[in-house]
Amino acid sequence: MDVATSIRVGLTDDFVEQVKNEVTPHWGPLGWVTYKRTYARWLPEQNRAEEWDETVRRVVEGNINLDPRLHTDNVDPAVYAELTEEAQDLFRLVYGLAATPSGRNLWISGTDYQKRNGDALNNCWFVAVRPQPYGQSHIQPWYVDNSQPVPSMPFSFLFDQLMKGGGVGFSVAKKNVDQMPAVDQAVDLTVVIDKQSGAYDESLEAGAVDKAAWLAANDMNGKVYYQVPDTREGWVVANAAMIDSHFLSANPSGNHEVVIDVSNIRPRGAKIHGFGGTASGPAPLVEMMIDINDVINARVGQNLTPVDCTDMGNLIGKTVVAGNVRRSAEIALGGADDHDFITMKQDKDKLYHHRWASNNSVLVDSNFTGYEEIAQAIAQNGEPGMVNLELSRNYGRMADGRQEGIDAEVEGTNPCGEISLANGEPCNLFEVFPVIAEEQDWDLHRAFELAARYAKRVTFSDYDWEISRNVIHKNRRIGVSMSGIQDWILTRFGHRVVQGWQDVRDESGEMVKQPVYKPDAVAAFDGLYKAVVAADQKYSDELGCSTSVKHTTVKPSGTVSKLAGVSEGMHFHYSNYLIQRIRFQDSDPLLDALAACDYHIEPDVYTKNTVCVEFPVRAAHADSPDFASAGNVSIAEQFATQAFLQTYWADNSVSCTVTFQPEEADQIAPLFRQYRNTTKSTSLLPYVGAGFKQAPKEPISKDRYFQLKNNITGDVQAAFAKLHPTDTKGLELVDQSDCASGACPVK
Repeated sequence: MDVATSIRVGLTDDFVEQVKNEVTPHWGPLGWVTYKRTYARWLPEQNRAEEWDETVRRVVEGNINLDPRLHTDNVDPAVYAELTEEAQDLFRLVYGLAATPSGRNLWISGTDYQKRNGDALNNCWFVAVRPQPYGQSHIQPWYVDNSQPVPSMPFSFLFDQLMKGGGVGFSVAKKNVDQMPAVDQAVDLTVVIDKQSGAYDESLEAGAVDKAAWLAANDMNGKVYYQVPDTREGWVVANAAMIDSHFLSANPSGNHEVVIDVSNIRPRGAKIHGFGGTASGPAPLVEMMIDINDVINARVGQNLTPVDCTDMGNLIGKTVVAGNVRRSAEIALGGADDHDFITMKQDKDKLYHHRWASNNSVLVDSNFTGYEEIAQAIAQNGEPGMVNLELSRNYGRMADGRQEGIDAEVEGTNPCGEISLANGEPCNLFEVFPVIAEEQDWDLHRAFELAARYAKRVTFSDYDWEISRNVIHKNRRIGVSMSGIQDWILTRFGHRVVQGWQDVRDESGEMVKQPVYKPDAVAAFDGLYKAVVAADQKYSDELGCSTSVKHTTVKPSGTVSKLAGVSEGMHFHYSNYLIQRIRFQDSDPLLDALAACDYHIEPDVYTKNTVCVEFPVRAAHADSPDFASAGNVSIAEQFATQAFLQTYWADNSVSCTVTFQPEEADQIAPLFRQYRNTTKSTSLLPYVGAGFKQAPKEPISKDRYFQLKNNITGDVQAAFAKLHPTDTKGLELVDQSDCASGACPVK
């Protein structure tokens, strides 16, 4: 029986109204505003955007109905009743903001798009840059045998997933790039466009030529010709055809003249149905293909380098960013001994042109010794980060000891580093806010059980790429996270997790400061981890599938943590009191309501047609003597806190961006060395307070906070309802993401 004829679990109107009367959502200072412009979908038949209860209902119903037991000819009534009760619990949990699925799920779960394509339910993906077969996938270049590896496949996978809103990690480690064949021939690329196209002028500026004039002067004999359909797949195939034409193994005809016709691509500003948002027009595609072709043409008779492949990935990411509603999130993973890769962002012209599109990290193992060189680079510009795949392949939680090959196929990570991944695999996330869950009288074990079951169901979605379907079904990897960790630790235990330090010698005989952790915190995190594993075991038995290869993580949590107003992932609050600046398109109807409530609004100094709104924010426990912020907590305590979570909670990884002061730079290398056998993925950034105009976060004094707070004269939610009783379709928040660093996708 297909999904269309399956029995469907739903929530009743009466139940939803009952919960709305009993539960108050735990909106943070920016929570409702962030929700309304980021996750509330437009309801065209009602000429308004969703309200929070409608979003949560859509998301929960979309997820619960992925349970495969509902898609059989004879659904067990007991299963139906059990899943209905579970859907009700999930609704209560998420509606109260005691937990949420990822921002991707909040945007897409329960939509018609999700029913066709489960890829968009996953935050991020990973692919190794080496020739691979397309397999039985929705991207099917007409010229390839889908069972044979071709050079374009990893770039097509990356392009496709970025355009669907997911971030992508990609490995340009030498062992992968060395498998690319030598570039056999230069390609003479021509991009043509019909004069009748609404994107004609801007496409000519990007490098296209007039179609009629070109056809009058040229014949098509011996040329590769592709008319790009107005689809995501069409963009991917056009780029693939150009890439593969350089390699005779993928282009045995030897044709070196490639003509790409972009006349049918909708112009900039046209509506995108399904995923949502507006089109960028063909100009970014034109520019990207010309630039990538230049990269490959420069290597005729040679092999592509890791830097070349990173440039190609970055040029694709730059193009996706131009698509308005999607934010390209990439991490490039290179060799720790690859000097060209490590220093590639020092070329400022290329950095500003396209190399900004990825965070770059190096792959290390526990025998790596070059910490000083890496630390020097980090002190200069915050890169590269470090990823230890040896630990990921052989360890879950560090407390459970080495388990040889427990995750043997891991080759990389997602852009934020919280999930180590096999080739083609996604990260699949759900997070609980334990401090809010306990305030709302949730049994934390039940909250985390619901989280595990939610994520498990996502693995039963329909996926576009064969390589992904295979690894998802094998690993069933989930990533149950928690956020507001610093808030919860202070509330629950009355002290930060690191109680003190003791001098010990490590296995090399070096004296180090070893952290001393609170025993009750160790027990609490250990107990919650075991609850997640037990929930996965139980549900896997019910579904008749394998248990998840790994279960828990700490994601960085940018936008989603703002909904509930908690600290982001494991990170310390940026400051105890701060101004959070949010950028809006100047036509957004929320601005009327914000102005009516006397929020400070001013033109954005960096971007046209954009305004900047200031929100005063007070962190939880801001005045506690045990409160620490990113601006004053030591680099050593941040490393130690990540190690604590990697040891007792996360069997995947812990996303952590350690902030450091200039005087702490000399501690980077020793701390990397100290925790080389504990942490799987770490990045660092220098702490920046109010160092530039309209900074997203600006630390302020307590007095300044209350001054700004007292200037606000009303409730923005009520003001919006009064000013826009039938709602007006607005635009989305600018510069919002699912990650604390701003690296991951908007949705």
